[in-house]
This record gives sequence, structure tokens and C-alpha cells, in this order.
Amino acid sequence: MADKQISLPAKLINGGIAGLIGVTCVFPIDLAKTRLQNQQNGQRMYTSMSDCLIKTIRSEGYFGMYRGAAVNLTLVTPEKAIKLAANDFFRHQLSKDGQKLTLLKEMLAGCGAGTCQVIVTTPMEMLKIQLQDAGRIAIPLSPAAQRKILTAQGQLSAQGGAQPSVEAPAAPRPTATQLTRDLLQSRGIAGLYKGLGATLLRDVPFSVVYFPLFANLNQLGRPASEEKSPFYVSFLAGCVAGSAAAVAVNPCDVVKTRLQSLQRGVNEDTYSGILDCARKILRHEGPSAFLKGAYCRALVIAPLFGIAQVVYFLGIAESLLGLLQDPQA
Repeated sequence: MADKQISLPAKLINGGIAGLIGVTCVFPIDLAKTRLQNQQNGQRMYTSMSDCLIKTIRSEGYFGMYRGAAVNLTLVTPEKAIKLAANDFFRHQLSKDGQKLTLLKEMLAGCGAGTCQVIVTTPMEMLKIQLQDAGRIAIPLSPAAQRKILTAQGQLSAQGGAQPSVEAPAAPRPTATQLTRDLLQSRGIAGLYKGLGATLLRDVPFSVVYFPLFANLNQLGRPASEEKSPFYVSFLAGCVAGSAAAVAVNPCDVVKTRLQSLQRGVNEDTYSGILDCARKILRHEGPSAFLKGAYCRALVIAPLFGIAQVVYFLGIAESLLGLLQDPQA
């Protein structure tokens, strides 16, 4: 394996194909994850993933579940390609001495991959979150939230206790192009990279956990007589490693999602940075808030990385590029 030439274009293509297939399959769950993570106490509009998806279909139609998908489909190709290719590159460099990679070296390779991918991940997540969360802001508030708002405004007592209907302010639903233009005009390139620190805090530990865990699970399921694990072993290893890493870093994902959300509902907290966000979440919503959307994220990441590893290890791009024509390669 060490002698086999690494084809960077093939690895980039494999990562891109995997990302496109995976995102198309799991994007509605990712939308539910974003909306569940962003809702704060007193502003609860959804009780679960299924409740979120049902309400989204009712208020925004079936394609409302794919709000922001175009951004992901456009940028997930370079994002997944960089992540998978960078990990492979670092693993190759760290094993040049001919010895088997130690766990520490596997973690270092994952750390390098996670650091490289944020170049694309941060602006992709920034735009995607604004588009995904727009529907949450525009949906009518719960009765408890309405009472809280009306009491603060003094309207409830003025109307003899009668409760008029209150809706969240109708949020404009701009396109990704409009969002990009507005952010660049108002904040420059830094606007697209808002939440960079939180993205690093999520993606570097994710890769440190994911890649070594996947490599060892994949190796564990490989028959002794085979050079490569069967595709179903790679798929299951990707699913297990992906979901485990996703749940492990979910608190960082909640903080990142909150920091990157530009639109806020009535009486929702605003945050000045990572520590301020973590403190306010802990104080106002309790420790359990850091696990919001964890099962959604696991459901997103498991098939996403399972599919990615199958595509990647089957070498679809190598076949397309004719790199496997030589049986001695």
C-alpha cells in the first residue's frame, strides 16, 4: 500500500461524489437538526425531529425540507474531498518510515484533515444555517411564547386577559447569492467566516475521533486473506465511527450553530463569542441543551460517512480515470 501511488485528483473526485450522494439522502434531517439546536427556552416550536419535519412540510411544502441544500450540494464536493484527501495525505506522510501508524499518528492525521476542511466548511455552514433557519423564525409562536411576549409588552392585561394571536416576525428568505453579497458588503470576507473558531472546535475533534476509529473498525472487519475490506464493512465502519464522533462533539456543534445564526426570534439570546455562548446556554437552558439535535446529527453523519467511505474505498474515480487498468498498480 505504501508503494501505491496516491492520486490526488481521484481522491478529490471520490470525496465529491460521496458528498453529493450523502447530502441528497440526509439533508432534511440536517435541517431539523439546525432548527432544533437554534430554538431556545420559551421559543420552542418543535418537540422532536419528526414534529419539525411535519411542520416544515405544512408551512413550507416538501421542498422546504431542502432549504439550503443548493449551498451544501455546491460546496460539499470540495469540503468532503479536502477532508478525505487531507487525511489520506497526512496518513501517507506519517507512514513514510514504513512502520504501521500508531494511534497518535492516526489522530494527528485526523487533526490535519479537520483543520484543512474548515476553509470550505465555515462559509458553507454559515450560508446553510441562515437558509435552514429562516422558516423557524417565520413560524407562529407557541401559546406559552405568545403569553411571554404579550406580558412583556403589556398587551395581555390591557385586553382583559384575552390573548390575541402573535406570530414571529416574517423573516425574509434570501437566496444564498444574496446572503453572500450582503455579508461581503457589510462585513467583508470575515462575514462568511463568522464562527470559524467554533467550526474548528467542532471539526478538529470530530476528525481526531472519526478517522482512527474508522480505520481500526474497518481493519477489524477485513478478512485475513483479503487486501481490502468488503464494501459493507467500510459502510458499517463509517456509520459507527461517524455517529460516535458526531455525538461526542455535539456540544461544539450547538455553540457553532448558535454563533452562526444571524436572525433571532423575539427574546432569544445573542452571543459575543464561544465562551459567552456556552455560558448563556448553560445558565438559561441547562446542560441538556448541549445535546440538542444530537440524534439528528448522528442520523445525518452515519449514512453520510458510510456512503463516503464506500465510494472512497471502492475507488469509483480511479475506475473512471482508468487508473486501475494496470493490475500491478
